[in-house]
Amino acid sequence: MDFSAVLVAAGSGSRAGGGLPKAWRPLAGRPLARWSAEALAQAGAREIAVVVAADMMETARAALTGLPGCRFVLGGATRALSVQAGLSALTATPDELVLVHDAARPFLNGSHIARLLEACAEADGAILALPMADTIKQPLESRLLTPSREGLWRAQTPQAFRRGALSAAYAAWPEGEEPTDDAQVASRHGLSVALAAGDPMLMKLTYPEDFDMAERLAGAARITRTGMGYDAHRWGPGEAVWLCGVRIDHDQTLIGHSDADAGLHAITDAILGAIGDGDIGEHFPPSDPQWRGAPSDRFLAHAAERVRARGGRILNVDVTLICERPKIRPHRDAMRARIAEILDLPPERVSVKATTTEGMGFTGRQEGLAAQAVANVEAPA
Repeated sequence: MDFSAVLVAAGSGSRAGGGLPKAWRPLAGRPLARWSAEALAQAGAREIAVVVAADMMETARAALTGLPGCRFVLGGATRALSVQAGLSALTATPDELVLVHDAARPFLNGSHIARLLEACAEADGAILALPMADTIKQPLESRLLTPSREGLWRAQTPQAFRRGALSAAYAAWPEGEEPTDDAQVASRHGLSVALAAGDPMLMKLTYPEDFDMAERLAGAARITRTGMGYDAHRWGPGEAVWLCGVRIDHDQTLIGHSDADAGLHAITDAILGAIGDGDIGEHFPPSDPQWRGAPSDRFLAHAAERVRARGGRILNVDVTLICERPKIRPHRDAMRARIAEILDLPPERVSVKATTTEGMGFTGRQEGLAAQAVANVEAPA
């Protein structure tokens, strides 16, 4: 089902502390808003209007770099005005569903979105909500009243409505009143709103202690994946060879469709394997003439971007070059530095090793060179 989204990230979040507005504070190494933007993009959002305060626009663009479909919109003085600005910026038709989500709820995932979209089939819109479990207290002078929690629900975001209907509901909202959420605006306008099962993980981060808890939860919500890569190329006439992004003068070169850098090819396959995203040949087919002679750092950078687009990060890579010559040790530090630069990693997270096969096999007979690599990637569970 086609849908677009408005990601509300224009608030100051002053109660959360930490200096930066909370939408742009880091959570487990990623800006808070990026968690939700990635979830919406991965679930298939056609476009995402990210509503941002004027002084945070450049920060927002940098924080969400590489995510498809994002357009950045200047927010208003209130949440309601920010939502309306986001709705106006979308190219969605009036009948297209729009999910309105608060960036302060970072643990959004595809199952939440699927439940919300399904619930919209039975009503004009839908919200994620949880039944009230805690006892409610209302202070009255020196006493505490205990209202019934029967039939009470805790509303969460995203909340989903047809774009045209929600825009009309906001246009009809009385001036001078501030709604607490989009469902309140829709209900007052006569729209039916269904309840979809919420999730305690979709908590809103408001206070410093909320961020402390979220850091612990973020670690539990991510796993480490390992991928392996292997590549080999035969030797041919030449005067230099590319290995792990470094040009080495040599009396032969490696033959291949690109620059035949077996080291970078093996690392690329290891990273793609860690995220289950095919192999280098699927992304850069040898049959495609545009990759003839291409530098292999483009392939490795592409694999790294695929990891980031899935909300992951590369932890470390380890590559072993298998050859009788050239000697690798004199070039090892330069290789580590170049790989680290491409992957935006500290050099200490990159390992380059070399070995021979004691004269055995095609590498031992110096018919070719081989490389094998391992990559560890941290990604959402």
